[in-house]
Amino acid sequence: MSETTHGGGVAVSPPPSPDDGLGAAELAAKYGLSVSGARPGLVEYVRQLWGRRHFILAFSQAKLTAQYSQAKLGQVWQVATPLLNAFVYYLIFGLILQVSRGMSRDVYIPFLVTGVFVFTFTQSSVMAGVRAISGNLGLVRALHFPRAALPVSFALQQLQQLLFSMIVLFVVAVTFGSYPSLSWLLIIPTLILQFCFNMGLALVMARLGSKTPDLAQLMPFIMRTWMYASGVMFSIKHMLAKRPEWIADVLQLNPAAVYMDLMRFALIDGYGSGNLPPHIWAVALGWAVVAAVGGFVFFWKAEERYGRG
Repeated sequence: MSETTHGGGVAVSPPPSPDDGLGAAELAAKYGLSVSGARPGLVEYVRQLWGRRHFILAFSQAKLTAQYSQAKLGQVWQVATPLLNAFVYYLIFGLILQVSRGMSRDVYIPFLVTGVFVFTFTQSSVMAGVRAISGNLGLVRALHFPRAALPVSFALQQLQQLLFSMIVLFVVAVTFGSYPSLSWLLIIPTLILQFCFNMGLALVMARLGSKTPDLAQLMPFIMRTWMYASGVMFSIKHMLAKRPEWIADVLQLNPAAVYMDLMRFALIDGYGSGNLPPHIWAVALGWAVVAAVGGFVFFWKAEERYGRG
């Protein structure tokens, strides 16, 4: 301690601090401080997300209930919308253009309805993912939680909606001669794999959409192109029979076509394994793992930037 005289008084200088000479990073390390809102490690992030599992489920159910709250028919539109889409596609592609080559009417109608329902599951997950962050900025900025909870909950919402629609899908299948059998058990792993794929895709689109809101305007055109390239309304194998074989192979291995084919194989008696590409279960598993893991890591890397700017 030292004394200095100034203007007739005595000023006492403070003793030297043990922290003198330490930088901000060294001080933070010394006292266990961390940056507010910093991205946690990947394992810790997964743990935090699992801790919010009840919130994710409740949020998805609330969104599902509110989706058609202003409509008089309410939740009926969960089933009516894809069913009406299937009816319109049948009029255009089934009756007018007659693209049901190689398939009888009893096979083509459940083939078409299954394709519409399954592709709608992926389409809705993608569109919801685009707006998951940008459409919920108030929630993102007000509360601290793993932001991945939002796109995951939206993908879960779409899964719940599909499960309601499956009742109609079962009725259509039975009406046209495809009765319950052991193959229907394949629906469960198919839905699990498709949900993992959709969730990963929703995570990717959530990060992209958080910085590029105009992406929401572009995505309907991209999804429509994907739908036509995935064989929703027609059999890729029969439609491209006169084209180079590799074109049909590539289109059949795109993930939307893979999950539709697996669901059709499980549900429809007249849609046999000859309509499936080789090693389709391995391909379905590969798409699910790549999308889920890759999408999750891609989203996590920008965790601290969501809701800022």
